[in-house]
Amino acid sequence: MTRLSLSASLLAAACIALLPQAALASDTAPDDAHANAHDDASTDIVVTASHPPMDFGLLASTATLEGDALTSQMRGQIGETLARLPGVSSSSFSPGASRPVLRGFDGDRIRVLTDGIGSIDASSVSADHAVVFDALTVDHIDVVHGPALLLFGGQAIGGAVNALDKRIPRKVPQSISLDAMANYGSAADERGVAAAFNAPLGRNFAIELDAQYRKSEDLRVGGFVNSPDLRRELIDGGFGEEADLKGRVPGTAARSYTLGAGIAWLGSGGNLGMSVQHYDTRYGVPLRPGANAEADPVSITLMQTRIDLRGEIKLGGGLLESLQVRGGWGDYAHVELEGEDAGTRFAGNGVEARLDLVQANRQGWRGRSGVQYFTRKLTIAGAEAVVPDNTIDRFGIFTLQSLKTGRFEIEAAGRFERVTVKAEPVAFERSFNLWSGALGLSWASEHGIKIGANYTRGARAPAPEELLSDGVHIATQGYEAGDPRFRSETSDGFEAYLHYKREGMSLSLTGYLTNFANFIAAVPTGAVREDFPVFQYTQVPARFKGLEASGSIEALRWGQGALTLDAGLDYTHAQLIGVGPAPRIPPLRLRGGAELRQGGLRLRGEVEWNAAQRRIAEHENPVASFTLVNLSADWHPLGDDGPLTLLLSADNLFNVDGRRAASFTRDFVPIAGRDLRITARISF
Repeated sequence: MTRLSLSASLLAAACIALLPQAALASDTAPDDAHANAHDDASTDIVVTASHPPMDFGLLASTATLEGDALTSQMRGQIGETLARLPGVSSSSFSPGASRPVLRGFDGDRIRVLTDGIGSIDASSVSADHAVVFDALTVDHIDVVHGPALLLFGGQAIGGAVNALDKRIPRKVPQSISLDAMANYGSAADERGVAAAFNAPLGRNFAIELDAQYRKSEDLRVGGFVNSPDLRRELIDGGFGEEADLKGRVPGTAARSYTLGAGIAWLGSGGNLGMSVQHYDTRYGVPLRPGANAEADPVSITLMQTRIDLRGEIKLGGGLLESLQVRGGWGDYAHVELEGEDAGTRFAGNGVEARLDLVQANRQGWRGRSGVQYFTRKLTIAGAEAVVPDNTIDRFGIFTLQSLKTGRFEIEAAGRFERVTVKAEPVAFERSFNLWSGALGLSWASEHGIKIGANYTRGARAPAPEELLSDGVHIATQGYEAGDPRFRSETSDGFEAYLHYKREGMSLSLTGYLTNFANFIAAVPTGAVREDFPVFQYTQVPARFKGLEASGSIEALRWGQGALTLDAGLDYTHAQLIGVGPAPRIPPLRLRGGAELRQGGLRLRGEVEWNAAQRRIAEHENPVASFTLVNLSADWHPLGDDGPLTLLLSADNLFNVDGRRAASFTRDFVPIAGRDLRITARISF
């Protein structure tokens, strides 16, 4: 039996073992409010019966996207969906491939999770690989920083995106329900339809069925497709026609569909459920103009079939409140097409599972401890197989504890993780023992003020791409060379925050500093191989520091209406010591908005200013500043709790030309131009 099949068998056995024990409890259906405590859209951090209790003070800097805001911001990729949150940017490689960038970190340093389980795909391997993530069945999405990251693994050193998923039912509905949505976006002629169906099966069982389809054409932009620096380069090279390209970005069309189903048994003593999802997408990979003028258009077709399990046994609330198990298995494949001819192929499957013991609150002391296991095998074949076939195994043990005494709260977390990377084609195998720890202290006043500080000692094992790359990587337009001798990447992270909240007013201010002794980065050597500049992965000291601030105030209130003003900023400064600025770092961003509510109608206008980014790495071009004006309206014509929601928005109202500094393709893939969007959602 292979390690992968053994892991899957152990995962299934652990979950099945929960059923007879939970069945000994009463067959009475659980209280709806306890099974799904996120019915109040104003709640930022949510605790549910079968979801990790993310309400610890350790999550002081968590940002959340939910409700109408989540529906309005849904895009084809998770990076674009979250790009407006504080401290979040997007890799924006193309509309079909976009990962979140958190405080300047991306790739293998960011985890994208569903209920604490990763996406089990190859999105962290390369910037042109899509994230397998479907927001249709998501209740809300949290962006997590600080010590709580030790719950999710050492490679989440830069942050994590965790979505609360509803595909495995969390309560038995009282009757059959349907949630359907349709939307259109003008910037890429995007069309999307989706529907989710829920139904009870007796007193203790519930099922869910869902499907979504999305299609978009090449992206319209507000000015020249190519940046000023690239246009000059193209003109000098005799590619004047390409230099003057306007209107649409070639090679950015995309389409995707998802089919999913879930079933769960829910009793007062526990629950057990599983779901299956099939995801299929094809999206264009835009090529840098000039030398690629005669090349066939490149696209990627990607598929994943995934099975998830979730279960819980309630333990009575003595020392321990519950035992929770969560797991996922994914079978993944994608093919890079040149025209219609298959090029490089990626295929793999993996298992991730975690078992958590949740402690009951005992006079202010609470916590969670557990084990986590992940394995993934990835095979790569084709002319652009920069990395050999490889297997990753991770095993972790963790604990997260919190003690509240008076107005003070002390928090501590620890994690040990063993990571093994194997690549049989090159006879490579290395293991890394990773120790991480965190400590936090906060004080809360009776007037809504909370002040705190956190320290995190992090450790991350090098990714296979950093260890074993050796070849031309078209996505990054360079020859990448790894180093199999790398040590673990360690960091010391400090975070201080101030929160203030009372009725009609809120303020949040966070400052952070992370020092790396041996940060892994691809640094240009000045050499050229196969007509591409050589980027050598190396370990150097690095420092990331920054600031996030947001606030809102209810300026006016009357009858059924109110006027709220809000503002925010985020800034990251990143330096590779002895080398120069870190690559692809988002610049200072300022945002201001006003929101008017009257009954079931919400009107919002906001202005977002992105500063110029001139602190750039070698071989990068500077990014000009740009200002976005966005308008939106949400209307619940049948009342806030009514079945119908209509959303209308105008993003980038004045059709400005803008480029994300965090993007590999920013010189020839700008942000979307004026995008008029309409969404209709009905739930009954």
